[in-house]
Amino acid sequence: MTGPDAQSRPGPGPDPGTESMTRPDSGPMLSPGFWLHHAALTWRAELDARLRPLGLTPTQFMLLASAGWLEHVSGPPTQQQVADEAGADRMMTSRVVRTLQERGLLTRSPDPASPPSLRLSLTDAGRAVTRQATRAARDVDTLIFGDAAPHLRTSLRQIAESGGPTRVARPHRPGHP
Repeated sequence: MTGPDAQSRPGPGPDPGTESMTRPDSGPMLSPGFWLHHAALTWRAELDARLRPLGLTPTQFMLLASAGWLEHVSGPPTQQQVADEAGADRMMTSRVVRTLQERGLLTRSPDPASPPSLRLSLTDAGRAVTRQATRAARDVDTLIFGDAAPHLRTSLRQIAESGGPTRVARPHRPGHP
């Protein structure tokens, strides 16, 4: 069919939804959350590649580094404090911490003040691998974020600590202003 009606009728041609996916000024391309998600995927993939030679996953590193930081600023933390610091699920933290303990990177011992709680301490091997992994993570930050890192850190921290509209704010973290 030709003429004015041909343009108003549906027919073969590009899917209207696909056009918005390729234009930087429409669809998900306008969402900061979309780009945050993709930036996080890029960062995590690079971090994973750098941690693999150390025998760590990004999750193991986050929990090990959180345990080490908390231990440094206020003594051996509870497993729950480490989960909170890392923003990790309690059950997943328990499984990962058990693996790190089996590898000799940290120890778990009952908290004398609260027997069901476990206190975590990095071993010498755990501190050594955490230092190496932290250097790798800083290198990834520099590679991915470059000069934007200070501004991004400030903005992302404000968002994370505000808890957003649902007000799921992170708990106070020792050693952090």
